[in-house]
Amino acid sequence: MAKEGAQRAEETEQMIEKDGGGEAAEGGAAGSLRAGDTKEMRAVLLSAFGGLNKLRVSKKAMPEPQEGELKIRVKACGLNFIDLMVRQGNIDNPPKTPLVPGFECSGIVEALGDSVKGYEIGDRVMAFVNYNAWAEVVCTPVEFVYKIPDDMSFSEAAAFPMNFVTAYMMLFEVANLREGMSVLVHSAGGGVGQAVAQLCSTIPNVTVFGTASSFKHEAIKNSVTHLFDRNADYVQEVKRISSDGVDIVLDCLCGENTGKGLSLLKPLGTYILYGSSNMVTGETKSFFSFAKSWWQVEKVNPIKLYEENKVIAGFSLLNLLFKQNRGGLIKSVMDKLLNLYNSKKIKPVVDSLWALEEVKEAMQRIHDRGNIGKLILDVEKAPTPLMANDSTETSEAGEEEEDHEGDNENKERMPFIQ
Repeated sequence: MAKEGAQRAEETEQMIEKDGGGEAAEGGAAGSLRAGDTKEMRAVLLSAFGGLNKLRVSKKAMPEPQEGELKIRVKACGLNFIDLMVRQGNIDNPPKTPLVPGFECSGIVEALGDSVKGYEIGDRVMAFVNYNAWAEVVCTPVEFVYKIPDDMSFSEAAAFPMNFVTAYMMLFEVANLREGMSVLVHSAGGGVGQAVAQLCSTIPNVTVFGTASSFKHEAIKNSVTHLFDRNADYVQEVKRISSDGVDIVLDCLCGENTGKGLSLLKPLGTYILYGSSNMVTGETKSFFSFAKSWWQVEKVNPIKLYEENKVIAGFSLLNLLFKQNRGGLIKSVMDKLLNLYNSKKIKPVVDSLWALEEVKEAMQRIHDRGNIGKLILDVEKAPTPLMANDSTETSEAGEEEEDHEGDNENKERMPFIQ
């Protein structure tokens, strides 16, 4: 193990020299940054909330770890639907722009802040980050960092935390999934949907109903018990197979699906809302689409829940981590998940790899619901020329052509469920 650690530390030093030295050479230096110079890194910058044109790859000062933090040389970053909502400003209390998006990444430990224990330079890790993940280097508190199994790739590691922790906590911590129960999950072909399907397979006799776009059915048909077209009347299809409904509904769509999900619950069943993707209809935020989806939401009557013995719940992993200080709970869940991975019972599904400069195209793929599994930003991947021309910054000042489409809609921001 000591030998492997030394080899990884050497690889990290070589990578640092490669990344830092290349930038210095371009500036006419002697091939490496001198002590006292400000080190820079590439990062995806969101200049303002809005459309895809608000994203570009830019240079930023490299962060250094504070007390209790790890500095990570990033290899891969996870792309999630919540990132699309952040870009549009469709979340409660969004941070000020400009900002670097992204909430999860994988890479190699490059430096340790004071009082950090349990990690060494060169360790392969995956981590949650409170924004700033889409960059060559990130710093994050040690409680949000987890070591990567030896046979897990960096792209798989970047696809692991958000999807599997979300799926596990909804199924086992909130809904108490047990043998013989049934689950309905929307967007069954996405990262969370595939994680849900895999985790359900670890419990005997669990029936999984899934909805997904029809073009995904062939690829994911073996991961769920019953698969329906997302545009079909899935309520009647589920009731045809199980007349009394299901035990658990996992809803990332919201809107009219809230009422449908509640209607499908068995007595003592649990409906969990963990997203609101139906409220995102265009490239930029739309007040009309928000209002339409909001009025389609079933107005929950507590007395009716009491009479029908039903449970309605919500789940936001990011709030649990960064606002409600439940890092210790998440750590225990990650330990269980990594045991399942090491036992070959679960494995993250990676849809595709994209360069940082291809972030616009990657985001469009998520918007179009075109992915099966997780989209990954590969920091070391070279962009294809046509994509790179559109995604990098247009000048040293970062000036770019403004997208006026939807400007009037963007003046008002409504509360949004993450």
